[in-house]
Amino acid sequence: MIESIMKMADGHLKRLNNRRRETCPASDLVIGVQCGGSDAFSGLTANPAVGYATDLLVRAGATVMFSEVTEVRDGVDQLTARAANPEVAAAIIREMQWYDDYLKRGGADRSANTTPGKQEGRLVEHRRKKRWVRSSSRVIRRFSGVLSPGEKVKQKGLIYAATPASDFICGTLQVAAGINLHVFTTGRGTPYSLAEVPVIKVATRSDLARRWHDLMDINAGTIATGASTIEEVGWELFRLMLDVASGRKETCAEKLKLHNALTLFNPAPVT
Repeated sequence: MIESIMKMADGHLKRLNNRRRETCPASDLVIGVQCGGSDAFSGLTANPAVGYATDLLVRAGATVMFSEVTEVRDGVDQLTARAANPEVAAAIIREMQWYDDYLKRGGADRSANTTPGKQEGRLVEHRRKKRWVRSSSRVIRRFSGVLSPGEKVKQKGLIYAATPASDFICGTLQVAAGINLHVFTTGRGTPYSLAEVPVIKVATRSDLARRWHDLMDINAGTIATGASTIEEVGWELFRLMLDVASGRKETCAEKLKLHNALTLFNPAPVT
């Protein structure tokens, strides 16, 4: 069995090694966005800036997906209000119900999220953290699709990919859905990255960006100090995404070769 797997992997590697970089439009990008180790500034700095950059990407014809069911569960009314059509709204409700049933079968309470680290970071409630979903949009105001866990993305626009809130499982499922670049916001300095796609880390506070200067790619804390606006940091992130995708720049995690293992979504209750 091992010999068969290694033979198959060798064939895949040969095909991968034959690939060559080609010029592509921004509309070919499939971006995953996620937050982890959040704090009281997440919904005020990093997440709104990511939301602004998201609008720029979707306006350019790209695909952007965000996730984490338990962290948007109480904001389902805001999500359905921005659905492109009744079918998309129904799909959002369906995924929320599926996850409620999944946690119930496992005897888990979705209030297990917020995690202790987020509570220490003074994060009060998730709707505030996910504020960019509701309020940051300047251009795109509709979700064009919904993905179940493990489903491949097949359309453009802003996509809701239903995943657990676990950083590692969410990232794995977004990779499975087809992302080629990942944006991760953090207020606690979560040591998260992926080997499969570049991960741009966005710090919520200037103090975190200063202390972890070798791990954070963008400092959104300048929004809180008044040195930058949400729009300015959003544009900074947008340009960095294009540079990273083009190979002109490497993320901090790429330079240091830091990444975590892929983690499958298993039957155990995961909030």
